[in-house]
Amino acid sequence: MKLTVQVKLLPTPAQTAALEATLLACNEAAAWASEVAFAEDVKRNFALRERTYTQVKERWGLGAQAAQHVIKKTCDAYATLKANLRAGNLGRPGSKRYRRATEKPIVFRPEGAQPYDDRMLSWQTAERTVSIWTVAGRMKDVVFTAAPEQLATLALYRKGESDLLYRDGMWFLNATCEVPEVAPNTEPVDFLGIDLGIVNIATTSDSEIMAGRELNRIRTRERTLRTKLQRKNTPSAGRRLKNRRRREARRAKDINHKIAKHVVAEAERTGRGIALEDLTGIRERVRLRKPQRVTHSSWAFAQLGQFIGYKARKAGVPVVYVDPAYTSRICAECGHSDKANRVSQAWFACRSCGFVDHADRNSSRNIRARAWELWRRGALSTAPAPPPRQRGGAGRERGITASGARCAGQAF
Repeated sequence: MKLTVQVKLLPTPAQTAALEATLLACNEAAAWASEVAFAEDVKRNFALRERTYTQVKERWGLGAQAAQHVIKKTCDAYATLKANLRAGNLGRPGSKRYRRATEKPIVFRPEGAQPYDDRMLSWQTAERTVSIWTVAGRMKDVVFTAAPEQLATLALYRKGESDLLYRDGMWFLNATCEVPEVAPNTEPVDFLGIDLGIVNIATTSDSEIMAGRELNRIRTRERTLRTKLQRKNTPSAGRRLKNRRRREARRAKDINHKIAKHVVAEAERTGRGIALEDLTGIRERVRLRKPQRVTHSSWAFAQLGQFIGYKARKAGVPVVYVDPAYTSRICAECGHSDKANRVSQAWFACRSCGFVDHADRNSSRNIRARAWELWRRGALSTAPAPPPRQRGGAGRERGITASGARCAGQAF
C-alpha cells in the first residue's frame, strides 16, 4: 500500500533562494499551460505537451523532466476539477459556483507544490540529505529531518515521486512509500464498535471514551481570538492571524491520528475487526440552530474514519461500516427502540427493561452488533487504501482547491 512520508527540509539561505525561484518558475509555467489548455480545450497530457513543452522549457528555463511534470500537474488539476463537477461538489450546472469553476482557467499559486521524480531528486537517507534540481542548478547536501518512524519507513520503502512543498515559512518533501500490507484477518473473533461524536470524539464498545473536551475548548478559544483579530483589522492583527492559521486543524489532526492508532492497536491485539458508522451526508441531513453550526462543521469525523481505515488496512484489521440509524435510541440489552430512551446527551435509560448506560457506549454496542451481523452475512472489509498522493497549488480566486490537500495518509 502507498503511504506519504513528510520530511522537513533545512536549507541554507542560498538553497532557500534557489528553491523559491524554482517553485515560482514552475507554477508560472503551469499557470500559462493552464491558460493554453483552457483556451484550446486541450486537457490531456500528450496533447497539451505537444503545444506547450518547448515554450515551457525555453521561457522559464526548466529541465526536461521538470517541464513534463509541470504539464502533467496542469492536466491532473483539470481532471480533478472535472471529477468534482461530475460529483456535484461545485453545485449544479448553471449555478454561480459552478460557473465560477468553469468560466476561467485554473490558477496555480506561486508557492504551490511541485512534483519530483528520481531523476530530479536523490535521497541520501543515512546522511539525511537530498540532492535536488532547481532552476539555479543541482543543489546538493540539502539537510532534512523527520521523526524516527518516518525515517525508517523512508529508508525501507521509499518508491516513486516526491513533492516539494512550502508552507508557513517551512520547506517540506512529501515522499511516496510502498509499504507491504499485512495479510488481512478474515476470521475476526468479534468487532470493536466505535461511536463517533463531538462531545466524545470516539467511544468504544469496551467502554473506553476519548473525550473531546480539550479539543472543543481549543476550537472555541481559537474561534474567539480569530474574531477579535479580524475586527481589529490592523497590520499586527493580520500577522497574528497568519501565524495562527491551521493551528486548530493541526491539533485536531494530531488527536485523530492518536485515537486511530490506539483503536487499531487494540483491535489487532484482541483479534477483532472495527465497526464504524457510515456518516456520509450527515452535514446535509442534519438541521441545526445557528450557534451549533460552527461546531458541527468543525467535526472531523471523516478524517478520523479515514485514519482508522488506512491504519487498519496496514495492520490487516477488517473494517465494516454500518448504518447509524437509531443506534442512539435502541437498547443494546433488549433491543427496544424509543426516542425517550435517550434521556440526555450523556445518558441512556431503556423504557422497557430499565437498562441504564452511557449513551455513547450503548450506541457503540449497537454498532458492534450490526457489524457482526453484516460480517456473518458475508460482508467484506471496507478498509480503504490511504488517500492517493495529490498535489496542492491549483485553485480559483475564491479558494477552491482543484487538486486537493496533501498528506492525509501520512505515515505515523
